[in-house]
Formats: sequence, structure tokens, C-alpha cells
Amino acid sequence: PTALMKPLSGSGARGLMVETMTQYGADSFAGRLSCIFQGAADTTLYVVAVYFGSVGIRKTRSAVPLGLFADLAGIIAAIFVAYFFFG
Repeated sequence: PTALMKPLSGSGARGLMVETMTQYGADSFAGRLSCIFQGAADTTLYVVAVYFGSVGIRKTRSAVPLGLFADLAGIIAAIFVAYFFFG
């Protein structure tokens, strides 16, 4: 859930991460994986809405799909890193 929430809402993903660590423990595999997800992806829709708007970029047609693809790559990389170090 943390990985799916991160592109939409950073604070929502942080809440899910804290809930995962509360339920399973901070040193559990799920807790560590949710922490890695927090660092591996960015809040794509926030970046497009706020940062692009502040510099006047209006044509964001390809930025959203590419940003979501980059988040997917970050999620996959986070899973591999978590299994490599903690699995």
C-alpha cells in the first residue's frame, strides 16, 4: 500500500509506513520495505502540479506517465534492494 500511495500523496504514504511499522515492527521486513519505498519514489502528481506550475510549464502531457513509470522503476528497485539486504 505504501508503494501505491507514494505517487499520489507523500503524507498518506508516510502514514501507511508508520502504520506498517506499528503493526509489524520497525525491524520487520515489511517495515524496512515500506521505508525503502518512501525513499525510492517521489510524489509525482505533487511535482507536476506545484513545481511545473511555479515555473509556467503548461504542457505536462508526457510528464505524468513518465513520472509514474519512474515511480514503478523505483518500486521494483526497492523490492530488489530489500530482498538483497534484508531477505
